[in-house]
Amino acid sequence: MKLVGTLTSPFVRKVRVVLAEKRIDCEFEIDIPWNEDTHVGHFNPLGKVPVLVLDDEETLFDSRVIVEYLDTLTPVAKLIPDMARAKLQVKRWEALADGTCDAAAAIFLERKRPIDKQSGEWMERQKRKIDQALNAMAIELGERHWCVGDAYSLADIAVGCCLGYLDFRFSEIKWRDDYPNLGKLHDKLMKRTGFADTVPQ
Repeated sequence: MKLVGTLTSPFVRKVRVVLAEKRIDCEFEIDIPWNEDTHVGHFNPLGKVPVLVLDDEETLFDSRVIVEYLDTLTPVAKLIPDMARAKLQVKRWEALADGTCDAAAAIFLERKRPIDKQSGEWMERQKRKIDQALNAMAIELGERHWCVGDAYSLADIAVGCCLGYLDFRFSEIKWRDDYPNLGKLHDKLMKRTGFADTVPQ
């Protein structure tokens, strides 16, 4: 298998952390979709990363699809529960974290446009999404050690990658000050090899 992606995408990082947790060997090919010489479109008609190229050359895209597939490959470190209710809770957390990253990425891309073309209203709308999502995460996490139940799961991976992306792109968002429980979770996640080895750069 081969994973196609970038070193900065939180969605690619989520897949890389899952690969590490599942102890699955996978080639990693760096390809930046914004570059003129990109080949991402050959693997994913949407031109987005991550893309997982299987051994038979079939491709999977969208990080949520990829990580769910990877979790079925080996029983090592089961990250998505089998029980329907618990699985829904994990996927809900993932959707919340991914949606936060989508809003953050939208601001990042808007800031790359010429200043006179940027929409302050649009960026403020995305910032509100981030603020609301962080508040929801903190409330739902509460004093628990993990996002869902008593075990580490894909929910924690998605949230950790989301928080790491905010640190990387938006140092002005002081989420640790406002939500110390999220900071505690992130610090704990950064002790895991999969997270420590995939810090955005």
